[in-house]
Amino acid sequence: MALAGTAATAEIWDMPAAYGAGNHVTKSYIAFAEEVTKNSGGDLEIVVHPGGSLYAGAEILRAVRSGQVQAGGRYMGAHAKEDSIFGLDTVPFLATNFGDAQKLYDASRPAIEAALEERGMKLLFMAPWPPQGLFHRNEINSMADMAGTKFRAYDATTSRLAGLMGAVPTTTEATEISQAFSTGVADSMIGSGAIGVFQKLWDYVDNFYLVNAWIPKSAAIVNKDAWDALSPETQAVVEAAAAKAEADVWDAVADVTAGYNQTLAENGMKVSEPSAQLMGEFQAIGETMSAEWAGNASGAGKAAMDAYKGN
Repeated sequence: MALAGTAATAEIWDMPAAYGAGNHVTKSYIAFAEEVTKNSGGDLEIVVHPGGSLYAGAEILRAVRSGQVQAGGRYMGAHAKEDSIFGLDTVPFLATNFGDAQKLYDASRPAIEAALEERGMKLLFMAPWPPQGLFHRNEINSMADMAGTKFRAYDATTSRLAGLMGAVPTTTEATEISQAFSTGVADSMIGSGAIGVFQKLWDYVDNFYLVNAWIPKSAAIVNKDAWDALSPETQAVVEAAAAKAEADVWDAVADVTAGYNQTLAENGMKVSEPSAQLMGEFQAIGETMSAEWAGNASGAGKAAMDAYKGN
């Protein structure tokens, strides 16, 4: 792990990330770090540690909060139990295109910033993942076709979604996906084209439906004490680099998504739009889950959802 330098040398920040260096989200962290290092006049260097090489994904937020590292990149939906606002972008069928995902982010960012601030951290920027689609062994034309399906679940949201679909949730971690499908533990899952490519799901699954269930985000965050120790000039450099990285990754994500989906198709998976009936049934489930989320959310979380919906 890098250590802070003396006054005569650059301050060095470590920034662990769970995903590999070739991933578009990790690339946004690396571009941000390079921009800071280039423009800080030698005052600050940020070293990104991709692929869970420094801390596993589940450990990153805690490491930043405790000051074990100065910064980190983390998928925030995994922390929805700590504060519901972290999971707003994983409410199914609330924001199903990148324009709406941006509006949802704009509506929720102040509450996300406040929740991180309470925990001794500062939000730098957030990077979107591709929309979540439906992978299935079989053709699915309506929700009736999901009845009894063994559906990969990894949190409360996906378990609840399985129940509302009439599917059977089977808890499977990301590292176990290929094994779950190869052994028949799972028949279907919600996930992005990215995970389909990384896991080579074409070996097990024939269909990917572009239902765009939700568009989650990962956050670049910094320990508040480390932030406060920077000079105002260096803080300005970091904020400018964060704004640039955020704008660039949001601009790129549509093309990234298309690339993942093309790779799935090239490897034999049928990538298609859902039927009107299936999409209507999914949207009805989304209304149910949005209402449930709002009923359990903090005041700030509900206000963010209301702001997004224009209420």
